[in-house]
Parts: sequence; structure tokens; C-alpha cells
Amino acid sequence: MTTLAGDPLGTHRVIAPKGALPQPAEKLDNDFSKVYATEIVVDVQTLNVDAASFRQMEEASGGDPDGVAALVMQTVQRRGKQHNPVTGSGGMLLGVVERVGDMAATRGFVPGDRVATLVSLSLTPLRLDRVIAVRPASAQLDVAGKAAVFLTAPIARMPTDMPERLVLALLDVAGAAPQVARLCGPGDTVVVLGAGGKSGLLCAAEARRRVGEKGKVIGVESFAAYADDLRALGICDHVATLDARDPLAVRDAVAPLTEGRGADLVLSCVNVPGVELSAILAARDRGKVYYFAMSTSFTAAALGAEGIGRDVDLFIGNGYAHDHAEHTLSLVRASRPLHELMQRRYT
Repeated sequence: MTTLAGDPLGTHRVIAPKGALPQPAEKLDNDFSKVYATEIVVDVQTLNVDAASFRQMEEASGGDPDGVAALVMQTVQRRGKQHNPVTGSGGMLLGVVERVGDMAATRGFVPGDRVATLVSLSLTPLRLDRVIAVRPASAQLDVAGKAAVFLTAPIARMPTDMPERLVLALLDVAGAAPQVARLCGPGDTVVVLGAGGKSGLLCAAEARRRVGEKGKVIGVESFAAYADDLRALGICDHVATLDARDPLAVRDAVAPLTEGRGADLVLSCVNVPGVELSAILAARDRGKVYYFAMSTSFTAAALGAEGIGRDVDLFIGNGYAHDHAEHTLSLVRASRPLHELMQRRYT
């Protein structure tokens, strides 16, 4: 068997268009009979699809899990990766290391290691042989297939002190909490849109421990059951049950809680479009707005802020931060109520 070098960024797997990097590429090569020294090849067991993508596929298939499975299979067959053509997003995966290329050996992984990729499925070469089960509650699919992890792509060995499905769900949004830690500090007022969801809970929990007693955390959640869970956790000073796609309702809910000033930091974790202006209206003048959800239209955010004359700093969500996996797992381990809620939902 001939071993090829391969590019550390994975450009050797790009079929079209030529010269593209794997993420924006239309199609990747998912032929794993080709062996590259820069790759770790994984036997895939579970796909953790990002929330915006899974919701879009559910809606497109009328809520039928088999329809979601069919859409995933179609995308992978056509593109060589799970890169949702509507949302532009992917997710991440869980599997077992099958092969480690010579140049990737220094990363410390060996065949048999159970790993989760910390990089989007939208740039991960993937072959699916079949979908075994679809789990809507956790946006996960049990599958049989193979994937390649490039030399520059983050990957983590699975911890043994937490259920694997929970770990996979948490690592899918592991970049959220570290970004909150960077953006807010003692005494700040933080608004989290979609605070009752997976990334929203992590953002609210991180904000709570950063702002301290003099700060304030305000959660906005449209799903009543999730809003109740959020109140029970006690990490928010106030929880508003309303649709974050209604910018005036969000503004009117936040204003009296901030003496009309607005929040120092607004985090958008809603997995549907149309929340851009709500986040901007909830922020104070010269405040910060962080869009973590992949359903965000950054054009709408930029032009929307301009159109209503709001001078705020807009941040694009980045799923990667240094040591983000351990940061997020430690955050959940440190709070028994949060750990129990996450485990109940995602396992």
C-alpha cells in the first residue's frame, strides 16, 4: 500500500473547486483506500449534527427521523462530507481510531483510541455505509462509516467519567464558554438569547461565574420547558420566555432590567435565523454582540446595526479556542445541577 504525503490543511482531499480549502469546498474525496501520512482515519460511530442543521433537516422532512437520515446520506454521497447545503454547517463525530499516518503520530493517538473530532463535519472527509439510528433529542445519528482528521484539525480522546453521548453533545459547542470567559468580566450585564439550549446553558453558566455578585445574567428562551429548566438552575437573575426573533419584544424585556442602558454583552445562541437585530437591540452603546449560532446571517447583523445606528462590536462565533474541550467539560463537572440537566437531555 502506497502512502502519500498529504497537505496538513487537507487540500489533498479537495475535488472541487480546485485550490479551495476543505471547508468551503463543494466536494471532498472520501476514498479511504488512499493512505495519507498527515491523516488520522476514524471508524465513525456517531454524528453529532449541529443544532441549526438538524432543525433544518427535521423541518424539511416533516419531522420524520428517516427523512433526516436520508438527507444526511444524500449530502455525504454528493459532497463527501456532512456539509448541509442549506445552513452551511456540519457538526462533529465520535469514533475509534483505525489508522494514524506517520506524520500524525506525534499527536499521541493510537489505533483503538475512542475520540471525538473538535472540527466541523463541513470540512471532514466522510463516508457513510449506513445510518443505524436517529436521535432527535440530542441531534445525533448512530452510523457506520469512516472519516479522516487532518493534521491541523483538533481532536480529543474521550474522557471516561461522563457518558459518551453527553461528552459528544458538549464538545460540539465547546467553543462557546471560553469565548464568554474572554468577553465578559466582573459586574457586567450579560444577555443570552436561546439560553435554555445546549450552547445557551453553557454560555449562561460561564457568564454567571464571570460577572460575580454585582453582575447580572438575563436569559431569553422561547421554549417554556427549557425556560423552566433555566429558572431551576438559578444561573440567571431573570428569565424571559419569549421568541428571540421578535426584536422589539427582546428590547422591551431587557430595557427595564438594565435601566434602559442595555447589556454589556449579548450572546446569540438561537438555532434559527432572524435573531440578528434582537441581539443588537439588547446591547448597550459600545457593547458587544457575539453570534455563536451557525444560523446567523452576518450580512443581516452588519447591515442591521448600521441601519439602526448602533455602535456595537460584532463577533463571529468561533467553534475553537485553546483548551476549549477541557474548559467546557470542567464547567459542567463543577455544577451538579447543570451536569444532571445536560445528562438528562442528551443521553
